[in-house]
Amino acid sequence: MSLFQRAARRFGFFLLPLIAFAAPADAQQQASDSSPAASTVPPQPGSDWLYKGSDVPQDKAWIFGTLPNGLRYAVRHNGVPPDQMSVRVLVDAGSMYETEAQRGYAHLLEHLTFRESKYLKEGETIPTWQRLGATFGSDTNAETSPTQTVYKLDVPDMTPAKLDETFKLLSGMIISPIFTNHGVKTEVPIVLAEKRERAGAQARVADAQRELLFEGQPLADRAPIGTDATLEAASAKSIKTFHDKWYRPDNTIVIVAGDQDPNAMIAEIKQWFGGWKAKGPKPAAPDFGKPQAPANDDAGHPIGTVKVMVEPEMPRILTVAIERPWRKKNDTIVYNQGLMIDRLAMTLINRRLEAKARAGGSFLFASVDSSDASRSANITTISVTPLGDDWKAALRDVREVIADAVDTPPSEAEIKRELAEFDVAFKVPVETQETLAASTVADNLVQAVDIRETVAAPDAVYSIFRKSIPLFTPQAVLDHTRDLFKGTVERAMYVTPKDGEATSAAIKAALVAPVRADGGSRITARNITFSELPAIGTPGKLASAKPAGLLGIETVDLSNGVKALLWPNDAEPGRVIVRVRFGGGYAAIPVKDAVYAQLGDAALIDAGLASLNREDLDQLSTGRKLGLDFSIDDTAFVLSGDTREADLADELYLMAAKIALPDWDPNPVKRAIAAAKIQYDTYNGSAQGMLNRDLQWLLHDRDPRWQTPTPTELDKATPEGFKDAWAPLLKQGPVEVDIFGDFDRDKTIAALEKTFGALAPRDPLPTATLSPNIPAHNEQPVLLTHRGDANQAAAVIAWPTGGGEKGVHISRQLQVLAQIMNNRLFDAMREKVGASYAPQVASTWPLDLPSGGFVAATVQLRPQDMDTFFNAADKIAADLAATPPSKDELERVTEPLKQLITRASTGNGFYMYQLTGGALDPRKLTDIRSILSDFTRITPEQVQVLAETFLVKDRSWRLEVMPAKK
Repeated sequence: MSLFQRAARRFGFFLLPLIAFAAPADAQQQASDSSPAASTVPPQPGSDWLYKGSDVPQDKAWIFGTLPNGLRYAVRHNGVPPDQMSVRVLVDAGSMYETEAQRGYAHLLEHLTFRESKYLKEGETIPTWQRLGATFGSDTNAETSPTQTVYKLDVPDMTPAKLDETFKLLSGMIISPIFTNHGVKTEVPIVLAEKRERAGAQARVADAQRELLFEGQPLADRAPIGTDATLEAASAKSIKTFHDKWYRPDNTIVIVAGDQDPNAMIAEIKQWFGGWKAKGPKPAAPDFGKPQAPANDDAGHPIGTVKVMVEPEMPRILTVAIERPWRKKNDTIVYNQGLMIDRLAMTLINRRLEAKARAGGSFLFASVDSSDASRSANITTISVTPLGDDWKAALRDVREVIADAVDTPPSEAEIKRELAEFDVAFKVPVETQETLAASTVADNLVQAVDIRETVAAPDAVYSIFRKSIPLFTPQAVLDHTRDLFKGTVERAMYVTPKDGEATSAAIKAALVAPVRADGGSRITARNITFSELPAIGTPGKLASAKPAGLLGIETVDLSNGVKALLWPNDAEPGRVIVRVRFGGGYAAIPVKDAVYAQLGDAALIDAGLASLNREDLDQLSTGRKLGLDFSIDDTAFVLSGDTREADLADELYLMAAKIALPDWDPNPVKRAIAAAKIQYDTYNGSAQGMLNRDLQWLLHDRDPRWQTPTPTELDKATPEGFKDAWAPLLKQGPVEVDIFGDFDRDKTIAALEKTFGALAPRDPLPTATLSPNIPAHNEQPVLLTHRGDANQAAAVIAWPTGGGEKGVHISRQLQVLAQIMNNRLFDAMREKVGASYAPQVASTWPLDLPSGGFVAATVQLRPQDMDTFFNAADKIAADLAATPPSKDELERVTEPLKQLITRASTGNGFYMYQLTGGALDPRKLTDIRSILSDFTRITPEQVQVLAETFLVKDRSWRLEVMPAKK
């Protein structure tokens, strides 16, 4: 990841869209501020290892060092969230380090490391980390890529004893995993289940694309998952051989960020990793090869292999890759300035392509990007999704836009606009750097190490950008644009659902055919300002403001009936989050307009407001941090945005104008219809796809408002129908505005008076027609079929529970029950029989509806394992109803939940999620006080009562997704 990409990421605090509450955010943040700083740590040996050859200013928050055995480390104090420690152990060996007979070993080794090691007996790893408060899968995880294996651990509520225990256990896993043939034979079916569940049309396309783009290089056939044959042939001895070769101190980096004394973290690394001895000299890394030029260029075009792939369940997409060799570069300021100009060049092209697509062009989506792929190639990628089956027209139109960019420099006005966007992208991380979570900064450093680059503090990055502005000249952008579209070899792949639609020769001919430079897609800058926009209406007045009785939150009433929750605080400096709930959500949408529910989610924002289309809105927001996202809840429509105090008043105008002054541009609706039709058939390509398409609809007892629209229904949809459906919905029901974050209270109330206070009186909501319940009990499961791989299936079993705010305490306790079930189902289906990779159990309880809640277990598996799943789920439910869980089993769930709650409660996003709607329903402000006790003080006997009450076999509903007979 380049310096630019790291800086441009819009960082935000860890949000948990599920649960959380503990001490006030400001109190916890203050507690963390007293922790030791990096300046108290003496210089470390070998501290320059990341910055060799670089003049990028070193991020002084990180302390780098090298142990005598060659192990490198980086530590930093980070108090977000308080008391957490995030550890990343990076081993510089992935799937491209395997021999042909070892394919899949790097990933299998990662699995076996969690199975048994020096200090953790078989089956103890997950329970042990849970007892320490870490949730498996999110806080405790690992990943294997072609170039590296990374072990990831986020441990909350850190104490000196826990710190020592964490490093002890982790060192045993990395240095001394225990390999047995029994362990290998147990874990291989789990990896094969993971492989099977990831298979299907999308996986085939990804594999084919990798084989094409990296033809003649190891990456072409080195997917981390491996092959059935090599995995099944693995033994304890062969896995140990791979481990001993690549898992060595001089090939390992330990990265730690957390709310602890850096000296203590360094001491733990030295204690538990310092005695690790390398066996023999360090082996040379494999040669990853480089892209090879084709034997014969075609009229000066280095066109290599072109492939057409027919996949009936995949949408049409044409990918063109212009490849160059990857080379290790010194990560200097000049190098990063070049990356910035590259990014500017691509941003200009992508904006033009998007404008052309919005205007109704021959393609639905098109984009240009550049990346370094697994240290194997530097690639410029052109992606095109044709609007229909005329791929030639789509490719030609995209090439014409690129030809114009290659022929003619951009205007100063275009560059100025994009630099304003860059400025806010670089500046926001400076303003919000105190909110960066330890896990985020640790992951960023892992990525930097992998691509052999550095990290820099947000202030340094922004300073480099500002000093580089004179370099962004039209000629420089033109030169970089031309370089982006030059390469050693150019390869292409066209995926289509229809046989005979294209040939390799036809695509190759289209790639080399001359095209005219289309300058018509260049966007003429309009000087649009918020001051020129129409008023929402006559400004309202503040009717009342009173403390909500929770933290510093205030309940505000405006004279027109709009209500608000305001909480100015400095828990997350530089950040303000806004959520607006209005109208009636799914409950207010007439069944006859169900198709427009899904289209509204996709098209309502793009349809513009007042007299402004989406392009106008983009120009209006240039250089601002403004967000305008839309979603639909059961009983409300939701507008949300992430902004800062300087832009808050304009953020509120945009949201209010979307409700009061909607525009009805037909093009976004037509585009949304086309995208939905293309997407529909792709669901049929796998069991998981069918769940994505139909499960919510089925669980809502086939209510059309939750149904994925069919192509037939989409054919009937029109822009006129869209307007007729949505215009009244925008006028109905109460409005609540919630604003939490770093803002001025009085200025914000003034902005509310001018925006939401100026809304016209709201129409009453129609009589609710929504009272959902999951379907009645069925002995014979509902059957769905898919057209994907014959060894893929899925199953769901759901038990009805309830709904409504009155049951909020039960709803939380049901989540504890669901997690206990999840652990047991994980053990039964994954650990014991290897039938599934990741079974899931979750509880849903709609707080704003009187019914519709359920506990559901979902699993992907082989068709022949269907009965195994249902029998296991029934047995687990019956056992929980008959016998309370043990105290240890319960604590393995409640301790991680407690820690998740504690961590999440340090950010405004948690409170926003929990309290949304609280101005209209004050019970939410009261109910939040009990959230910690509801999740953590439940007894084994209460769990048993819940299971006895709700997990009743003859009330359960079942679903099977099976491969269609061919």
